Amino acid sequence: MNFQPVAENLRESFRVVAGSRHEGELRELHGVSIASANVTFQMFNAAFLSTPVTTEAEFTQRVLLADMHFQTRGREWAWWMCEDWLEPRVRRRARQLLERRGLRHSTDLPGMTAERLLPPGRPLPLLDIRRVGTPLTRGAFYEIGSICFHVPLTWFREVFENDSVWANFESYVGYVNGEPVCTSATVRGGGVIGVYNVATLPGHQRKGYGEAVMRHAIERAGEGTIILQSTPAGFPLYERMGFRTITRISVYAS
Repeated sequence: MNFQPVAENLRESFRVVAGSRHEGELRELHGVSIASANVTFQMFNAAFLSTPVTTEAEFTQRVLLADMHFQTRGREWAWWMCEDWLEPRVRRRARQLLERRGLRHSTDLPGMTAERLLPPGRPLPLLDIRRVGTPLTRGAFYEIGSICFHVPLTWFREVFENDSVWANFESYVGYVNGEPVCTSATVRGGGVIGVYNVATLPGHQRKGYGEAVMRHAIERAGEGTIILQSTPAGFPLYERMGFRTITRISVYAS
């Protein structure tokens, strides 16, 4: 598989969130996709490359287009970039060019893919896994996400507090003895299944809960190639599950 389904599914996941909000905005500019939820949490006011970039001047112009879009709306924003869109000589200079526009480097995420999952390396714990939809499961999803991704609860709630988002953002919460401890979600797009929001509360980690809820979400999503963007903490687990790295997503924030 090449990198494009990873990039397209990532973009689609943001489009699902932004498109579900009355205040959200989806736009296609010249070589740039905007998927902005128009929220306080700038990571969900997102811009992406949508076609290859061959020169520094072309790259700078695309960043400027995105920057102007968000400046006119008075919103902080984030640049989510699949590096394989860039020619090698542009890729080497990308960080410097982005910093000139006031975008600071936030993180690098390996883009990973698996045609099928390998069997678990150990017995997985039994969880009470519930599809997010009710006020109770939504509240649990918000709280776990807020804690695990270090985002204020009000920001996380603002992003996802919308009835229509849950139709396409298939999310699950895992419970242990009635206590919500972990989450996972899937989004179909780009011809693949994207896995998102894999999180386990501190104090419940390294017990297999995250893997169990993730496998449940993937199984419910049906057949297809699976992709994700890995955090450093999750990388060893995903490799054991059969994922391999095929690209890298660089994230910058205003």
